Amino acid sequence: MLRYAMVIPRHRSCTPASAIVFPMAQQALPEREARLGRAMGADASGAAPHAVVLLLPGGGMEHSVRRRSAVAAAAVRPLARRLVRGAQHGEPETSLVAHVVHYRYRGWNGDAAHPASDAEWAVGEVVRRYGDVPVCLVGIDVGARAALRAAGHPMVTSVLALSMWLPGPASGGGPEEPVRQLIGRHVLFVHGTDDEHTDPELSYRLAERAKKANAEVCRFEVHTDGHRLHQHNAEVFALAENFVLGTVCGRDFARPIVDAMAAPPPLGLRMPLATGFGQSLRQ
Repeated sequence: MLRYAMVIPRHRSCTPASAIVFPMAQQALPEREARLGRAMGADASGAAPHAVVLLLPGGGMEHSVRRRSAVAAAAVRPLARRLVRGAQHGEPETSLVAHVVHYRYRGWNGDAAHPASDAEWAVGEVVRRYGDVPVCLVGIDVGARAALRAAGHPMVTSVLALSMWLPGPASGGGPEEPVRQLIGRHVLFVHGTDDEHTDPELSYRLAERAKKANAEVCRFEVHTDGHRLHQHNAEVFALAENFVLGTVCGRDFARPIVDAMAAPPPLGLRMPLATGFGQSLRQ
């Protein structure tokens, strides 16, 4: 099986909000626009795809109006290519287009939640370009939070949240993340148990709340892996491919995903990702 190096840029720690002077309060925001990256998997004939995946990069900061990170955007392209290739092989064969979303700003920026707004714009842009096609949002780090926030659009059918970043107690926490927008969507959280940059328990608690509103939620733990999920990269990619193609391309879910969706908390929200997961799917 081919192996890819998925790089999840580290979420940079920031000074607590109470101790910083946030630039947005002093000056007008730079005028920038979010955009979709090149369409991977687009049909040369121009035919509309069966489904679209939007990849929302990580590597952001809690507060920053700097330009988006090109490194973070490049880091998710191997996963995008894997998903497009997976859709082209197997049954049923489907056309899947993947776009990386390029944010306006690098920071989450408090209540402005710029990456979430950019994700919502991106879903609308997909509908404008391709019509009413099912959309899966795949987010990493800050992008995972943005993906969940943007899931309320009627064409979003599923969300994959990898190494999700949420502000911890040191950042003031803030209000609870909304979960009602996840009703009717398939949602998969994946988190390394040794994540040194964002507390895995924060994603567990959010998944627990989401599960109460929507039964189609599960969460996998990647034991001994960190924020970038390097150690079990092949298994994480295989899990992502199976989930995404299952939700937007009509493929069958692997048994571990079926079991995790069906299991009550905490079992279905602390499902261990087994070593060799990708190999078992190809047997």
